Amino acid sequence: MNNLLETPIEYLKGVGPTRGKLLRDELGIKQYADLLNLYPNRYIDRTRYYRINELQNNNAEVQVAGKVVHLKTVGDKKPRLVATFRDDTGEMELVWFRGQKWVREAIKINEPYVIFGKVSAFNGVFNMPHPEMELLSEHQASLRSAMQPVYPSTEKLSQRGISNKMINKMMQQLFVETKALFAEVLPQSIINDLKLLPKNAALFNIHFPKSQELLAKAQFRLKFEELFFIQLQLITKNLVRKHKIKGHPFGNIGEYFNKFYNNYLPFNLTNAQKRVIKEIRNDMGQPAQMNRLLQGDVGSGKTIVAFMSMLIALDNGFQACLMAPTEILASQHFIGLNELAAPMGLNIKLLTGSTKISERRIIHEELENGSLHIIIGTHALLEDKVKFKNLGLAIIDEQHRFGVEQRSKLWHKNDIPPHVLVMTATPIPRTLAMSLYGDLDISVIDELPPGRKPIQTVHRYDANRLKVWKFLKDEIAKGRQVYIVYPLIQESEKLDYKDLMDGYESISRDFPLPQYSVSIVHGQMKPADKDSEMSRFAAGKTNIMVATTVIEVGVNVPNASVMVIESAERFGLSQLHQLRGRVGRGAEQSYCILMTSHKLSNDSKTRLETMCRTNDGFEIAEVDLKLRGPGDIMGTQQSGVLNLQIADIVKDREILSLARQYAIALLKTDPNMKLPENASLRNAYIELTKKKNIWNYIS
Repeated sequence: MNNLLETPIEYLKGVGPTRGKLLRDELGIKQYADLLNLYPNRYIDRTRYYRINELQNNNAEVQVAGKVVHLKTVGDKKPRLVATFRDDTGEMELVWFRGQKWVREAIKINEPYVIFGKVSAFNGVFNMPHPEMELLSEHQASLRSAMQPVYPSTEKLSQRGISNKMINKMMQQLFVETKALFAEVLPQSIINDLKLLPKNAALFNIHFPKSQELLAKAQFRLKFEELFFIQLQLITKNLVRKHKIKGHPFGNIGEYFNKFYNNYLPFNLTNAQKRVIKEIRNDMGQPAQMNRLLQGDVGSGKTIVAFMSMLIALDNGFQACLMAPTEILASQHFIGLNELAAPMGLNIKLLTGSTKISERRIIHEELENGSLHIIIGTHALLEDKVKFKNLGLAIIDEQHRFGVEQRSKLWHKNDIPPHVLVMTATPIPRTLAMSLYGDLDISVIDELPPGRKPIQTVHRYDANRLKVWKFLKDEIAKGRQVYIVYPLIQESEKLDYKDLMDGYESISRDFPLPQYSVSIVHGQMKPADKDSEMSRFAAGKTNIMVATTVIEVGVNVPNASVMVIESAERFGLSQLHQLRGRVGRGAEQSYCILMTSHKLSNDSKTRLETMCRTNDGFEIAEVDLKLRGPGDIMGTQQSGVLNLQIADIVKDREILSLARQYAIALLKTDPNMKLPENASLRNAYIELTKKKNIWNYIS
């Protein structure tokens, strides 16, 4: 049966080469199976027939049964065809502006019809432009459901006459040709356990639902199946990796780790940090490659965890590297790690695009002879010239900013791939993590170091600016420093620059020398100038740092206690949260002030309310996911990520968790899906993995 579903779409009766090409180009429908999996966006309830005297002027779509009693052409310049349509309660008009000749020839006067379309009233008479019409006899005989499907479409398809009605007809033809016999792919035990509709019934009722209830059951069944297969794939990958991809077992927790832990630890670890280090230690002790995602909010102390993981590699005679997406971030990691490494006499260096050639030579040499213990860098680490003596641990910060090929380059720097730790300060909602990183083991640092006071966040309108400025002056008088950030709108750098410069000038007027000193940092400055301004601010020589989002991942200035974000409505939630994380790094109470105009969209209001309500990055990420959808959150490299046909990661979170549970349980009892009751599941799974789907590339 399934081979029939591989038939090219043009062979379906009523399609042909021209329409086939359109369906391929516009909707990616190449064969019968693709059409079958084109699920409706919404449904129109056609269970109800209205009488003409019940119609309302509300632009709703309705269906009415009656007869055409009269046809005439009206108007000279722009003629239109008008039909009088009558039932036993009254009359209305049907109007056509296009295709009049064809309509006039096709319509049968005084025959019972069912018409469907949008109704409006003009001079007290109801009219329906371009109605869908069907003879009552055909209407009763057709394979039609009470809930009528509305399929995804494009402008080009509509222009070329492939209407929703036509796609519906193709779908009916598909069910006729295949006799609606579709192979069951889920094990009977799961179907019984969850009382799922059989595959045939689910597919029939998604396209031709008999009732609201059957439609809901069909949707649940198909969503579960889709998410179940994704989870099977991710969990299998994880298991395969643990069995097949060899790693160096680091059984030795030795001098470096213990010496640091006992003598040089700058503060007590939180319970969350201890738990995560234990998970990493356990992974690195296995003879399989570690692949772990470390999530922790801004300021939760990921750096020390990364450093202690590096020490485990060093204790076993291996090197470690950390790769970050920008020079600023790489330098910041280097400064932080260098402080921790200095008392231990470790050799640690920084390699970025702006490292001098003479320094590069030394780095390359020391990496190859093994005397360089730890290297921190940007994409520069991926160059072919960079060769390690023995890389044991690769840490990647903010991995969604790196492409897949880039990351795999790092793995191939060794015969046996290094253990991998991926870090992110962008909290990823659990649902998304289960789908995107379902094949990685996940560690979460979910508590902040003690003594940190939660940042107070407030929303103020531009009209309150004087009060805000007074508050800044009071904070500066206490010896604190302030960030003022302007949005960056990529398309119009001139506009950004102007906004920033106008802001800088008015701030310089309101905070004049010699009492105040203001720094400025933006994307058009030379790196050296940027660094010198950053350093002046970090050293406390300036009170205010005016900047674009460059500082989203920037310097660590514990003395900065206020973050003012201008035009906060232009920022996404995760960006607002990242910016807020630049303050609150010292012991003082810190503040984040979101400035906006009075004109705010509903989404902007939700973002601002969320920021003021909570400091919890995971909660913020959940709201962000609801507002933006999964594609945007992962950044461009992975925006095509989940090419889901029916499920929705945000709305169907419960089904996703359920699917994951069942996938884990099944693979526990039958890891290779070899049992006879899982035969059809295995076949479907093999077919799926042949298609180089995005899931195969996620991490």
